[in-house]
Amino acid sequence: MANVIKIKKGLDINLKGKAPEVLLNCGKSETYAIVPDNYTGIVPKVVVKAGDKVKAGSALMVDKNRPEIKFVSPVSGEVIAVNRGEKRKVLSIEVKPEAKIEYEDFGKKEVSALDAESIKGILLEGGMWPFIKQRPYDIVANPADAPRDIFVTAFNSAPLAPDFDFLAKDEKENLQTGLEILTKLTAGKVYVGVKKNASSLNGMKGVEVVEFEGPHPAGNVGVQINHIRPVNKGEVVWTANATDIILMGRLFNKGVADFTRLVAVTGSEVKECGYVKAISGCTVKSILEGKIDPNAHLRIISGNVLTGMKVPFDGGYLGAYDCQVTVIPEGDDVNEFLGWAVPGFNKYSVSHSYLTWLCGKKKEYVMDARIKGGKRAMIMSNEYDKVFPMDIMPEYLLKAIISFDIDKMENLGIYEVAPEDFALCEFVDTSKIEIQQIVRNGLNLLYKEMN
Repeated sequence: MANVIKIKKGLDINLKGKAPEVLLNCGKSETYAIVPDNYTGIVPKVVVKAGDKVKAGSALMVDKNRPEIKFVSPVSGEVIAVNRGEKRKVLSIEVKPEAKIEYEDFGKKEVSALDAESIKGILLEGGMWPFIKQRPYDIVANPADAPRDIFVTAFNSAPLAPDFDFLAKDEKENLQTGLEILTKLTAGKVYVGVKKNASSLNGMKGVEVVEFEGPHPAGNVGVQINHIRPVNKGEVVWTANATDIILMGRLFNKGVADFTRLVAVTGSEVKECGYVKAISGCTVKSILEGKIDPNAHLRIISGNVLTGMKVPFDGGYLGAYDCQVTVIPEGDDVNEFLGWAVPGFNKYSVSHSYLTWLCGKKKEYVMDARIKGGKRAMIMSNEYDKVFPMDIMPEYLLKAIISFDIDKMENLGIYEVAPEDFALCEFVDTSKIEIQQIVRNGLNLLYKEMN
């Protein structure tokens, strides 16, 4: 029987636009792209040029500092552009797909017959390594490290998040293979965090399943690490999402880099919510065309509303780690009389400023992307503590990051956290501070300082 850990602090934001368990049609993506900004802790080096022919699984770029880490094409076709920005920063590598996908053949593998180094080599060559991240720093894991433990989260508690049981319904074999791969990569344990009473991990072998109950961010792997076995200075643990573990298992079972996944189409501005079968790196236009009003003032997000990335309808791509696309009102065409002072019977408020809290937790809200305020000094009001379920003092840690006091950052738990762990703090913050960016900057600076 799995251990059950109950999370008391947190916040479930009940938004309109959940995805029912139905499959919708997905349009044809005219191009696919790898976006280096999706991957943290790497310096991209492009290894192809416009006009090159590639297969699904062919390397498009590598990490300049660790060239064994490859980032591969999700489809076969022709490289049509290597887009660069200021100082020749690589923005994206675009591939025009062929009518039928041709895969690089990596060969089917039996995990039980392989050692850790052989498995690492296959994951690196097949482009699956970037799905493994590490704490501290929340970056793409270093293959040379030996992790103390590996933590996998098998559910997502964010607003409108897809149901992992549905995502993994037909992928049990690949999921088991993926978990078996991870057990070979550590001398410690592989912990898998699941939602209480979830069925997706039933019968899975070789891992320790831990059930979590409670509000968001119970599904964050950082919260799960903090409650199972925290990270101390000098220790390295690896993390992964179970949806990405399925892709790793597919590489070994089929011998190909198949990035096909189910993607939840969610949000109040979507005409028909549900799931589509898509390939990572496809255009969001192919997913959303016919499902939204392209002329409306909309915010399209690859991911969830708290941690996702804003993408345009034309020219935007599904993020490498994302199984969700969310569409909400932008809010830039809204002009309210008296603004926040209006009673607002359909407005959401964490502090019960509006009477809508009397409607109960089942009421669904339509929220737009407005900040509704300007930046102010950080207020030490303990509002972060109410939604931050880790054994860390968030306000003091943030101040240490801003002042870049390394000793205080270490003592206050910087090695355990990632920006996503502070997403709710940013949501409830009355000072409108970009907390996730502060944490990301702090981790980046600390990584440079320590390495």
